[in-house]
Amino acid sequence: MYVCRRLQHTTSLTLDAEAARRHHQRNNSAKANRHYRRNNSPNNNSSNFTTPLAPMTDNIFLENNSVNEEDCCPTTKYNETLFFADGMRSIDFVLAYKADPDPGQEALSARKRHKFESNLLQHGLQMEVDYKEQQQIHFVKIHAPLDVLRCYAEILKLRMPMKEELCNTTVYNKYSRLKNAAQYLSRKIPGMSVVNRSTRSAFSSLKTVVQFFLRNIFVDEAVFPRRAHRFTAIYSRDKEYLFDIHHRCFFTNAVRSRIVQFILDRQYFEDRDKDPRAFGIDRLVVANVYCAAYPLHDGEITEKGTMREALYTHWASVNKWYRYQPLDYVKEYFGVKIGLYFAWLGFYTYMLLLASLIGIICFVYSLITLKDYIPVQDVCSEEQTKNLTMCPLCDYCNFWYLKETCFYAKITYLFDNPSTVFFAVFMSFWATLFLELWKRYSAEITHRWDLTGFDVHEEHPRPEYLSRLVHVKNTRTRIDYVTNIQEPKVPFWRMKFPATIFSVSVVFLLIFLAFVALVAVVVYRMSMMGTLKYNKSTMTTSSAIMLATASAAFVNLCLLYVLNYIYTQLAEYLTELEMWRTQTQFDDSLTLKIYLLQFVNYYASIFYIAFFKGKFVGYPGKYNTILDYRQEECSSGGCLTELCIQLAIIMIGKQAFNSILEVIMPKIWRKVMAIQVGLSRLFSSKGPDINKEKVERYLRDLKLLDWGSRSLFPEYLEMVLQYGFVTLFVAAFPLAPFFALLNNIFEMRLDAKKLLANYRRPVSQRVRDIGVWYRILDSIGKLSVITNGFIIAFTSDFIPRLVYRAQNEDHTLNGYLNFTLSQYNITESDYMRSLAGDGSNITMCFYADYREAPTSPQRYHLTSMFYIILACRLAFVVVFENFVALVMILVRWCIPDMSIELRDQIRREVYLTNEIIIAKEAERARLGLDRRSCSACGHDYRADTM
Repeated sequence: MYVCRRLQHTTSLTLDAEAARRHHQRNNSAKANRHYRRNNSPNNNSSNFTTPLAPMTDNIFLENNSVNEEDCCPTTKYNETLFFADGMRSIDFVLAYKADPDPGQEALSARKRHKFESNLLQHGLQMEVDYKEQQQIHFVKIHAPLDVLRCYAEILKLRMPMKEELCNTTVYNKYSRLKNAAQYLSRKIPGMSVVNRSTRSAFSSLKTVVQFFLRNIFVDEAVFPRRAHRFTAIYSRDKEYLFDIHHRCFFTNAVRSRIVQFILDRQYFEDRDKDPRAFGIDRLVVANVYCAAYPLHDGEITEKGTMREALYTHWASVNKWYRYQPLDYVKEYFGVKIGLYFAWLGFYTYMLLLASLIGIICFVYSLITLKDYIPVQDVCSEEQTKNLTMCPLCDYCNFWYLKETCFYAKITYLFDNPSTVFFAVFMSFWATLFLELWKRYSAEITHRWDLTGFDVHEEHPRPEYLSRLVHVKNTRTRIDYVTNIQEPKVPFWRMKFPATIFSVSVVFLLIFLAFVALVAVVVYRMSMMGTLKYNKSTMTTSSAIMLATASAAFVNLCLLYVLNYIYTQLAEYLTELEMWRTQTQFDDSLTLKIYLLQFVNYYASIFYIAFFKGKFVGYPGKYNTILDYRQEECSSGGCLTELCIQLAIIMIGKQAFNSILEVIMPKIWRKVMAIQVGLSRLFSSKGPDINKEKVERYLRDLKLLDWGSRSLFPEYLEMVLQYGFVTLFVAAFPLAPFFALLNNIFEMRLDAKKLLANYRRPVSQRVRDIGVWYRILDSIGKLSVITNGFIIAFTSDFIPRLVYRAQNEDHTLNGYLNFTLSQYNITESDYMRSLAGDGSNITMCFYADYREAPTSPQRYHLTSMFYIILACRLAFVVVFENFVALVMILVRWCIPDMSIELRDQIRREVYLTNEIIIAKEAERARLGLDRRSCSACGHDYRADTM
C-alpha cells in the first residue's frame, strides 16, 4: 500500500502544472526540454532513457520484480514521435482538427472543443497541443496516466496478467499405463533393444526431415518469439498485489487506446441540459469539429525494429502465404476482434485444403471417364442423332438438332457423374467437421487470449442507447442480473415492438425487391436466347445456351452490387431503431439483417435454376405460361450446366472484383484523404526525399483511412457468402472449394496488408468469439444437406441413370438417350407447322420428358416411368439426408467442444488463482495484525519490509 500511495503521488498532475508545462514548451524547443530534463532532473538518470518504458514507470520498483520481459513483451525500437515533448509520456490517442474558414462556425467548433477537452482533463487525461503551421492542422495528443488506467481497467473488468512469480507452478505429466507397459516388455524381450535402436535411428532421420519442413511452415520464431502464457484475473485495485502494474507492458498500447476511446465516447461537448445527445467523439468527427481521432501505429511499414514492419514483412506479404499466422502478435497489435477474424479465416483456409483436394480428384475422375460415357457418345455420334430434331426451346426459337449440344453434353458430364454424390456427402461431412474443429480450436484461442469468462452482459451500454432513453417519458429502470447495476429499460410496447414490426416489414419488402431483380434476369435470359436463335442464326444451340446463361449471370452480378448498397444503408437505420443495449447485440442484429438480404440477393437466381427452371414447363402444344409467356426450359442434359455457369460467374467474379477493389480503393481514398487534410504535397512521391522516421507519427497517420467499428463486417460477410457457395451448391460445382482456397490465400494477406498500410491503427475491441457468424455457418451447413440432396435427386440425371441401369438387361447406359426423350407430332400445332415451314419434311420433334408417344391412346400423358423415377428421387432425398444427418451427429459426438487437456488446464488455473488470492489475503490480514501490534509497542515494521 505504501508503494501504491507513492506511485499515485508521483503520477498526479494538476491542471496548473499542465498549463505551466505548455507555457514552458512554447518558449523552448522540444529538443532542449528533453535535454534539460535528462541532465538536470534529480529523479531521472541516463538509464531511464536507454529503453523507453511505458509512462509513469519507476526503475526503483521494476528492479524488485523478476519478470522475463522478452517472453511477454519484446522490446521495440524507440520512436520519439510516439511520446510527448518530455520524452516519457506516451501518446495514447490523437485528436486532429483544422480551423474552419467561416469565423462563426469556427467559434462554435472552438467552444465545443474547449468543453470537450475540459471534460477530458477533469477525468484525469493529460493533453499536449501541437500546431503544424505548414499544414494548418492542430493535433491534441492525449496520454492516460497510471491512475486513469487503473480506474478504468476496473470499470471495464479487464483481465490482466498476474505477477510472474505467482504463476510459477509445476506441471506434471499424466501417467500412461500403456506406455509404461510397452517399455517394460521391450526391456524383457531378447533382441528388442537392437530393434529399438534401429527404429530410433530411422525415426530420428524422418523427424529431422519433417522438422526442416515444418520450420518453413510454422511461425518464424526468430521474428515472432513464442509468447509466454501467464495467469490472468479481473483487475481490481483492491487486489493489486496480484498484478505488476509497474511493468512496462502491463498496460499495452491496445489496452491504453481502448480505455481512452471509452472515455472519449462518453464525454459531453455541450451542456447536458441543452442537448442530452451532445456527447462522444464520433459526433464531433461527423460534425467536422475534429477531422480525425485515432491511436498511433508504432512506426512505418519500412521502419526496422517496429511491430508494424515485422507484421507487414513477415505476415502481410503474399510471399509468406505458406506460413502460419503470428496470431498472438496480431491480437496484441490490433486487438481481440481482428485477431479472431484472422484466426477464423486462417483455419477456414486450412480446412479448404482437404475439400479442394477431393474436389480436384472428383473433377479429374470425370475427365478420365468422359470418353467412356455412353450418353455423351450418343449425343456426339452422327449415326445416333442425325434424325433427332429437337422442339424449339422458346417461343421465338427454331427447331434444332441434338448433335449441336455435343460440347454442352461433355461439360454437363464433368459436373454430373457418380463422383458428384460422393463429393456431396463428403462436403456435408466436411462442413460439420469444420465447425466442430473450429469450436475446439476457438476454445484454445479463447483460453490463450483470456476470453473464457467474458460475458456479453459485462459490456457497458452503448452511449446512443442511453441518450435515446433520456427522451423517453416514464422509462423504467431495472437491476442487471450480471453487473448488478441499475439501468434504464426500453418500453416494449411503445418502442421495442413497433420498431421490430417496422424492421421486419422493411426486410420483407427488400426481399421482394430481390425477387423482382430475379424476374428481370430471367426475362433478360429468355430475350437473349430468343435473339440468338431468331431467324435461323448460324450459332449452335449449345453456344446460344451458354452465352445467354453467362451474360445473364454477369447482369445478375451487377444488380447484386447495386442492391447490396441499398440493403446495407437501410439495415443500419433499422437496427438503430431497435434500441439494442450493447455493441455486440447491435452488431449481431445488423449482421442477421444484412446476411438475410444478401442471402436472397446472391442465392435467389441459383435456387431458381437448381429447383424451378424447366420443372413446370408443360410439353409442346400445351406449354404452361405466365402472363402469356412461356417458361424457361432446360436443354436435354438438364439445368446442371447452367447452374454451374451461374455459380462460377457469381462466385469467382464476385471474389475477383472484391479483391481488385480491396487493392485499388484504399489507395484512392488515401489520396483523397491526404488532399482533404492538406498532406498530399508532403507525402507526394515526386516531392523531396523526406526521412519518414523523423516526420511525426501522428502527422503521417492522419492521411490514413479510418478503420471504424464495423469494418470487419464486409470481410466476414464475403467469407460467409463464399462458404455458402462452397457448401450449398457444391454438387453442381466440385471445383468451388479449390477456387475458394486460391481466393483465401490471397485474401488473408491482402486484408493484412490493407490493414497495416492503408488504415489507422484500430482501437482494440474485446469479443468472446466470432459472434452470430457461427450460428449462420451452422445454419448453412444444415441447409446444405437439403440443397445438395435435392440437386442430386431433381437437377442432375443421377437417379434416372440408376433407374435405367436397373431395368436394362445388360445394366449399361446403352439406349439411355432415347429413354430420356419423348416425341411430339408437329402437325397437331399450327404454330409448330409455321416454324417448320411449308416445304419442311419435319413431322416429329423430340423433347426431354417422360410422356406417352403421339400414337398412344393416352398421348402426351406422363408415363409410369416418370412416377417410378419421382418415387426414387424422393426416396434418395430421404436416405441421403438421414445418412448425412447421422454422420453429422456422430461427428459432433466424437469431437468435444474442448479438449480434455485444455479443460483440466482451465480448472487448474482457476484453482491456483483462487489459492493465490486466498493466500495473499491471509498474508495481508496477518501483516495487518502484526502492524497494529508493532505500532502498539513502538516498532517500525517498515524497516522489516524495505
